[in-house]
Amino acid sequence: MTKNFKITIEYDGTSYHGWQRQKNDRTVQEEIEKAIFTITGQEVSLTGSGRTDAGVHAYAQVANFKCETHLGPRDLLGGLNSLTDEDIVITSCEEVEASFHARFDVKSKVYVYKILNRPNPAAIFRRYAWHVRKKLDLERMRAAMSQLIGSHDFKAFEGAGSPRAHTTRSVFKARLIKEEDGYLAFEIEADGFLRFMVRNIVGTLVDVGLGKISPDEFKRILASKDRDQAGATAPAHGLFLKKVRY
Repeated sequence: MTKNFKITIEYDGTSYHGWQRQKNDRTVQEEIEKAIFTITGQEVSLTGSGRTDAGVHAYAQVANFKCETHLGPRDLLGGLNSLTDEDIVITSCEEVEASFHARFDVKSKVYVYKILNRPNPAAIFRRYAWHVRKKLDLERMRAAMSQLIGSHDFKAFEGAGSPRAHTTRSVFKARLIKEEDGYLAFEIEADGFLRFMVRNIVGTLVDVGLGKISPDEFKRILASKDRDQAGATAPAHGLFLKKVRY
């Protein structure tokens, strides 16, 4: 009997060339598919909620796969975690209806980008936040962020090679949270994201925070649909896929 399993995955993307299987590079998808084959003897195609790029992390990536097995979710959960490296953890596994599709059923995704804003860098968390030494003006950044809410054409923040039919996305939430010890968290929820969209937004918001551009100029950049007018792409290691909503 063919079963459809939904799994939630936490991973440190430092050692991987992104989520999606690639011909000559190590990816998260490939590592999990190899573990499934070892357990079930079946080559499966693991469908993720979407791609994450090289070096990007996830608190809760979601994927599904179908296979013929007598094993239940608990057996698969234990087996997968015994076979994957310690930087990939399956946090949940459940059998779902046959029609469930981890990508096509997504309602929204939440990403969070971490910035360390202080003169001194971090030793322990250096792989998980972008170190910006100069003090950022958070109120200016929040004023610019307010322009993101709603449906917009985000072509100005799109990286080259985005697999998309159009560049319009609806942003439901965007906030900047001040944490302890100089850490900031930029959180954004939308119905979908273009390639590098969050990182390009963050890079441009940092320009706002440093006084290089104004919140009004940020608004103009968004409306321009011109990637050349936006800021630099923020480093991948500060980005986390936080949640996928269905």
